[in-house]
Amino acid sequence: MAGGVLAAVAVVVLACWAGGALVGRLGQPAVVGEIGVGILLGPSFLGWVWPAGQEWLLPDEVTAQLGVLGTLGLVVFMFLVGLELELGLLRGLGRTVVLVSQGSVWVPLGLGGLLALGMYGSFAPEGVGRAEFVLFVAVAMSVTAFPVLARILTEQGLYGTPVGSLAMACAAVVDVVAWCLLAVVVAVAGGGGVGAGLGRAALAGVFLAGMWWGVRPLLARGAAAGWGVRRGTGRPGSGVAALLFGGICLAAYGTDALGVHALFGAFVLGAVMPRGVKAVERAAGRMREFVVPVLLPLFFVGSGLRTDVGLLGGGGGGAWWWAAGVLAVAVVAKWGGATAAALVAGQGARDAVLLGALLNCRGVTELVVLNVGLGLGVIGAELFTMLVLMALVTTAATGPVVRVLRPDGVDGGGCAGRRAVGR
Repeated sequence: MAGGVLAAVAVVVLACWAGGALVGRLGQPAVVGEIGVGILLGPSFLGWVWPAGQEWLLPDEVTAQLGVLGTLGLVVFMFLVGLELELGLLRGLGRTVVLVSQGSVWVPLGLGGLLALGMYGSFAPEGVGRAEFVLFVAVAMSVTAFPVLARILTEQGLYGTPVGSLAMACAAVVDVVAWCLLAVVVAVAGGGGVGAGLGRAALAGVFLAGMWWGVRPLLARGAAAGWGVRRGTGRPGSGVAALLFGGICLAAYGTDALGVHALFGAFVLGAVMPRGVKAVERAAGRMREFVVPVLLPLFFVGSGLRTDVGLLGGGGGGAWWWAAGVLAVAVVAKWGGATAAALVAGQGARDAVLLGALLNCRGVTELVVLNVGLGLGVIGAELFTMLVLMALVTTAATGPVVRVLRPDGVDGGGCAGRRAVGR
């Protein structure tokens, strides 16, 4: 067992690194290659061309162990996503941020919900209620990948520009709204009917309020008092990473115990952590350097094993038409909703279209949401595959579109200093 896990980890990590490096040469964020490698290692390719090889490399008992490691990496990753949120960007951009962010959330929610109503009879798993199925698909349509957006802005030389700052601020709001809506979906899908679901959602609200108004001030006071700094040296102590990791696990356990989802707690803890604290930044950097290239790829291969493109070939190819519909609705609703809202807010036509293109990027955030839905049984393998392909296409398209639309005179060679999670 141990040997099998070690071999699988080595193959997955190296393959995802190679995939990320390859697409990086094509001007794509690493996550595009990593998602692609995950799909190739699953039944869509390796299990199709060499079933015995896939069974040897990724038998059920090994994939179960990889799933545990991938989940641990995902919990830390969601903390890092929360930590990347720069809520200070919202100052001075109030009306525009509100209009654009809400346009890029509620339009996809509405159109995605209408699409889900049409898909319910064909793609909802047995026993899943119409409400949770429709709400989940709607939420999946509304997601924006805040981390990969930061990486794209950096690589395109747009980070820190007016349109880049506006995109980051809107993505921050979209992330928070999407995760709160997902918490409601998880609560409703947890059983006990709508009343029990709303009760869990209320508990999630209490948790969020307690973290914001209770834990956040305590952390700020600790940071102001020099928490985590080794006495007499002015340097962060080595125990901060252990304390931070323990806090992430406890926050994740807290929301999991509430019946919401462990990832929500990790995300919220990252969002309430004080900014500009060297001890936190150093500890988070250590986690990032290990989790993103080593543990997160194990999550990608888990998603790839659940993605089976062959499922879409049955029934005369009708599923492919639904997949095309999912992609079309996702792009039109997200890009169109954000663009229209930006025009209403007074942005120029080019900046408005650019904002819509940026907010249409989904990245690994979409995969996280989809795996939550599949794990809950709210969606099945067919729809999961369609939505994974949609996430891959919209993420891959963002970079080339931004290169065409970015303002003249902006250096596309990237800028230094940004430590984005990049997924």
